[in-house]
Amino acid sequence: MTGMTMVKLGATGPEVSAIGLGCMGMSGMYGASDDAEGIRTIHRAIERGVTLLDTGDFYGMGHNEMLIGRAIQGRRERVQLSVKFGAQRGPDGSWIGVDNRPVAVKTALAYTLKRLGVDHVDVYRPARLDPQVPIEDTIGAIAEMVKAGYVRHIGLSEVSADTVRRAARVHPIVDLQIEHALVTRKPETTIFPALRELGVSATLYGVLSRGLLSASKVQGKGDYRAYLPRFTGEAGEKNARVVASFAAFAETRGLKPAQLAIAWSRARCPDFVTLAGARTTAQIDEALDALAHPLSPADTMALEALVPEDAIAGTRYAEPQMAHLDSER
Repeated sequence: MTGMTMVKLGATGPEVSAIGLGCMGMSGMYGASDDAEGIRTIHRAIERGVTLLDTGDFYGMGHNEMLIGRAIQGRRERVQLSVKFGAQRGPDGSWIGVDNRPVAVKTALAYTLKRLGVDHVDVYRPARLDPQVPIEDTIGAIAEMVKAGYVRHIGLSEVSADTVRRAARVHPIVDLQIEHALVTRKPETTIFPALRELGVSATLYGVLSRGLLSASKVQGKGDYRAYLPRFTGEAGEKNARVVASFAAFAETRGLKPAQLAIAWSRARCPDFVTLAGARTTAQIDEALDALAHPLSPADTMALEALVPEDAIAGTRYAEPQMAHLDSER
């Protein structure tokens, strides 16, 4: 018995753990990482009842999928694999665009299956909307892969309510992956109501605002947060003061800041999945322990009064990236 809460991914999706494991940090996105510790982290998460593992084929240029493939050998039946595709990167690690053409969808999936060492992906989703390709064409290509047995369910990532509606006319959509945190609450305005109307769930990433709420420090040139507005300049200085107040609130409730952020997410959106990004066993243990300390309605209201929606300065991505986010339109 793990005591893990389970939630259903939309009207047509599977039951998954209420907290999923975000695996991106295991492949160098936040600085140096250790493969052996990453595998131990995945194993620990599974032992504690986590069933949903989230990755992207562009995390570490395929490294993340290969790492997960090693970790789930002998454990495949205990997990659901959620994979993002479409982001294009150069040899230097730069981000150079999005490719969601039907032929690219099928090629990306073929490589993903090989790297993961599996015969199907449980949830497959474009990482971003491709402005050159109608969403109907992209979803139609994934739907063909569902029919062929290579994909079980279709998801979306960082798109608007209108795009979700268009996609759902082609094939049932089980969830939208989108950033949502105490300091990133814009999806609550129009996107979440549309999801619930359509019977679509959500997997919520960035719950710690990439470590901002846990006072995590940028780990050098390999850490892409060095380029994010919330971590730099005057905004970074202002946000440090907000984070200090957040940490003090956590301490009064006997929680660590990361646990408070997760507890708030579970209290605010109990019908959605909270993704906990982790690259060490200590981090995943801390995240999962938050389930034993649910926030009361009074504490939730008090926290939101202490850290209102506009408390944090700076956008969640740099302006060029923000301009390409369909979810921000």
